[in-house]
Order: sequence, then C-alpha cells, then structure tokens
Amino acid sequence: MKKRRIVVGISGATGVIYGVRLLEVLARTNVETHLVLTHPGRRNIELETDWKVADVERLASCVHDVENIAASIASGSFLTEGMAVVPCSMKTLSGIVHSYNENLLNRAADVALKERRRLVLLPRETPLHKGHLELMLKAADLGAMILPPMVAWYHRPTTVQEIIDQTVGKVLDAFGVEHHLYRRWEGAEPSPPPPKPALRVARA
Repeated sequence: MKKRRIVVGISGATGVIYGVRLLEVLARTNVETHLVLTHPGRRNIELETDWKVADVERLASCVHDVENIAASIASGSFLTEGMAVVPCSMKTLSGIVHSYNENLLNRAADVALKERRRLVLLPRETPLHKGHLELMLKAADLGAMILPPMVAWYHRPTTVQEIIDQTVGKVLDAFGVEHHLYRRWEGAEPSPPPPKPALRVARA
C-alpha cells in the first residue's frame, strides 16, 4: 500500500493553533507528517498557546530543520500528497509566489507547485491591502488552494475549539483525509414564501 505523506508548514503568522491541531488530528491517522517550522512560527507557539515547541514536534512523524534545504521534502522525487502551510504569513506567501526559496518551508511549497501536488495555504492577516490580495491571486493562479481561516456558523459553533476544528476539517477535506471534526451541512427545508400583499381596490 502506498504510504500517505503530507508536509505541514507552520510559519510566523498568528493562528499557529490551526497547525498544531492539524498535526494533532493527523497523528491519529495513517498519514506520515513532515513538519517544518519557521523561527517566527516557533516563537508564536510560545506566545499564542500553552504548547511547548518540543511537544508540537512530537506530533509529527518527522521534523525538518527550516534551514536544511537538503532535506527529503526539498526534492520532488520524495513522494508526498502535498503540503499545507498552516498558518501562512504574508512573508511566506510572498516567498512562495515568487519562488524565493530562502528556507525549507518555501522550498517544500515550491516543490508541491512544480510537481502539481496539492498546496493548501491558510493566509492570516487582517485587514488585507491590495498587495496581500494580489499575492493570494497569484498563488491561486500557480495552483495553490487559498483557504483562509474564516469562521463558519452553519455548524453552530459554541466554543473556540469548534471554530478551529471546522477550518482544520476543511484542510483535511482538501487532502481526502476522513474526519469527524464538525457537523457538515446537509441542507434545510426551503423558507416559506413571503405573504402576498393585500389587494387594494381603488375607490371611485
């Protein structure tokens, strides 16, 4: 049976908990995960969560040094199903769009694009200026899936964890990984038609 492999990149944008949760869920599957953390990503784990970086790394099957461009995931000959950058900072997005492979995270994303593999990006910034929007458009043109962590309400979330899980579930959907992280929309009865206006008779 072919080994399932997914590369997970965590960059320095706010929202590193999405990447941590993705690793946490994948650790309970048969998917082999290859993690690459940028230095700002490591710092944000400390700033934004109660996780220790070492504990996050233990969730992955393999951890790669962000400076090691000789790592397995730097080559297209190393077969994977693709990569998710969760979250994706604007600096990382810019590097990916312009093939500026200054580190292993950018290089691994470039490999996913050139090999026509799935590349899922969770860009995290608000508000967005035109430069940010143009970068996302260019990434989409190159073949990446732009999946910003936007809150959905159709599954009626009541906790932050449920909000996180819905976005992580969408990432897993992109790679065809089965999960039960949130309640999927199954349709609803149509709304009743609005009442007809009363007929007014003009008086002579």
